[in-house]
Amino acid sequence: MDSYPADSKREISLKEAVENFDKFEKSKETKWIAGRVMSIRGQGAIVFITLNDGTGAFQGLLKKDVLGDDKFNFFGEVADIGDFIEIDGTFFTTKRGEKTLEVKDWRMLSKSLRPLPEKWHGLQDVEERFRKRYLDILMNPELKELFKKKAKFWNTIREYLISKNFLEVETPAIENTTGGADARPFKTHHNALDIDVYMRISAGELWQKKLLVAGFPRTFEIGRIFRNEGISPEHSQDYTQVEYYMAYADYNEGMEMTKELYRLIAKKVFSTTKFKIKDFDVDLNDEWKTYDFCKMVQEKFGLDPITEVYSKTGKKATKKDLEEICKKAGIEFESKANLARTVDSLWKVIRKEIGGPGFLINVPVYLEPLAKINRNNPKTVERFQVMLAGSEVGKGFSELNDPVDQRARFIDQQQLRDAGDDEAQMADMEFVEALEYAMPPAFGFGVSERLFSFLMDKPIRETQLFPLMKPIK
Repeated sequence: MDSYPADSKREISLKEAVENFDKFEKSKETKWIAGRVMSIRGQGAIVFITLNDGTGAFQGLLKKDVLGDDKFNFFGEVADIGDFIEIDGTFFTTKRGEKTLEVKDWRMLSKSLRPLPEKWHGLQDVEERFRKRYLDILMNPELKELFKKKAKFWNTIREYLISKNFLEVETPAIENTTGGADARPFKTHHNALDIDVYMRISAGELWQKKLLVAGFPRTFEIGRIFRNEGISPEHSQDYTQVEYYMAYADYNEGMEMTKELYRLIAKKVFSTTKFKIKDFDVDLNDEWKTYDFCKMVQEKFGLDPITEVYSKTGKKATKKDLEEICKKAGIEFESKANLARTVDSLWKVIRKEIGGPGFLINVPVYLEPLAKINRNNPKTVERFQVMLAGSEVGKGFSELNDPVDQRARFIDQQQLRDAGDDEAQMADMEFVEALEYAMPPAFGFGVSERLFSFLMDKPIRETQLFPLMKPIK
């Protein structure tokens, strides 16, 4: 018998076998079914097996007097749990009421050379689970359901945006200049062009805004992005994000749309709007609060992020003052850090206590080089971030479409990079040139798969199919 044949005689899936069982049992017709052997039990002249093909499970009965001595004995000699086999026979109900196929013939489809993990315990070591994710999923039905739910999560977002007349697009993953986020990129070399390039750090933000210039009023992309940064329960370096952009809208309209989308995801994917995330009880159906960035930083640490005045001295904060504030906040003071990085670090202390749902607003201009100046306070921008369970889970803003302002902010960012801030944004003057042809007022929003991991209340690596692992030496 061929251990790895190229073909299969399977006629129906195991799900179909269950759904059409009554018909097949009544007609007495024979059918070929197939799957992985998940259990073998019995002795003597009778053996029961359980198959699983990914659509469902089904029981088979092998009897020596039906199969014949040779095929029955050969099964006992070579078949193991973990093998893929196919069986042919008729359907009947056992005395215990179990739907079963009485096997008249069998065939090996793929021989397993290694034993599967013990059924009730599976893989216990976290690193081994991630390295052998295929076994982790195979032995853990709940994990399999998680990834089905994750697919539904992305499909829900896609269907929602398409229903709103957004066009799905694909933008480059390899770029000459990264843009759309404050993050450290992966750098590589393009051999054909003999140039150094970067893996993108956003789902095509600047490209999609060029499409607004091109005349597409609404676009979105669901794609992979790459950030060469640290690993944490909330952060990965290779993950999926959705970004969408719509002309003739601002961040006020965007906030309403975001609430609508998040509530839709909750209901369609999780069948509830209430979640337990870390130590927070969150209901997305509650009224969404607003949180003032500058006001909260000033109230907590006495530092005005706009004027840089430290309330303790009544003067502009010195390096020594910033060190004192960081010590009070329980965070490390980085002597080379600029004001933006220090203020952002202080905010991250505050956000841990915010359960949400809500929107963080009134962020200083120097923290967001791509957002439009706030019409009510020119020292801040029209940006919001979704606050959920002590973290930001989604960001949107009124898009900056003034090329003069954009050029100036890119120059400021480049100066920060030149001073050693490798997370500051690169100056993309080709994007500025596109803005010079005029981009309509627009709203843009992005959220990553972190939202899914939050709603599942799991670390992000637990909700990724194959998280990157160091090779075993």
